[in-house]
Amino acid sequence: MPRFPPSPSQRLTTPRFLLQEDWDNWGWVSLHCLGTFIYADILDYKNLREIVVNNRITWLVHYSALLSAVGEANVPLSRDVNITGLHNILDICAEHGVRIFVPSTIGAFGPTSPRNPTPDLCIQRPRTIYGVSKVHAELMGEYYHHKYGLDFRCLRYPGIISADSQPGGGTTDYAVQIFHDAVKTGIFVCNLKADTRLPMMYIVDCLRATLEMMEAPAETLSMRTYNINAMSCTPEDLVQEVQKQLPGLHIIYNVDPIRQAIADSWPMNFDDSNARKDWGWKHEYELPELVQTMLNFICTNSRLTHSN
Repeated sequence: MPRFPPSPSQRLTTPRFLLQEDWDNWGWVSLHCLGTFIYADILDYKNLREIVVNNRITWLVHYSALLSAVGEANVPLSRDVNITGLHNILDICAEHGVRIFVPSTIGAFGPTSPRNPTPDLCIQRPRTIYGVSKVHAELMGEYYHHKYGLDFRCLRYPGIISADSQPGGGTTDYAVQIFHDAVKTGIFVCNLKADTRLPMMYIVDCLRATLEMMEAPAETLSMRTYNINAMSCTPEDLVQEVQKQLPGLHIIYNVDPIRQAIADSWPMNFDDSNARKDWGWKHEYELPELVQTMLNFICTNSRLTHSN
């Protein structure tokens, strides 16, 4: 398969449900790099099937989902998009021999899961519709793999931090919003407690992990769903690192009880030793490099915006 991002001459057709938070996962990539781009309703099975057949799709990367906090505000829509949409995609892929990657999440674990570290295989039992739908995706994908031979692959992402996409309704949004606020206003209001520890990763590492897992020979995979991790940090850790670059940053903690309850049920740290052993996963960005890269990008964009 081609490296990401593909050149304009390469075709990447992604069935989408029209939700901005879903696109945010790939927001760092310019649209002109993506070749053919088709809007589609993830609940329209017939149209999705036509797109796959007409464009001779061989790999499908399925990112359509409502995230954790947004999902709790609209459970029926989350159920439709995250579960029924997944069923459509799995059936189409199984019927047409399409290989499929579906991301999972730290949200696939719950308060009874071991939290520090959280292994690949343990009790899950999440308390959000987002987490429930992702556990469902993991199990359905593995079932289709064993039942129908579907090449299903899945990574449990930590909180993903990206410089050129806005927060999309997730519990780890604070780790993106802090950079924009630090540059624009110098004041950041955090909706989680200062000592809330969660696993995090920079978007470049996330996309590279995704490609490496998709490209890994099937015989190297001892499982179909893996944890991946880079760092584990608290809001206080992140604030202190940003303040090394922008010492004038002022932090206000205004805890959102819904998001805090979700975060308190999630892993504090991911055990990704199986991914490192089986297909050589290794992250590149630690917290200092992530902060420097994020601030460089946002400051540069801010200057360009003002100059225009």
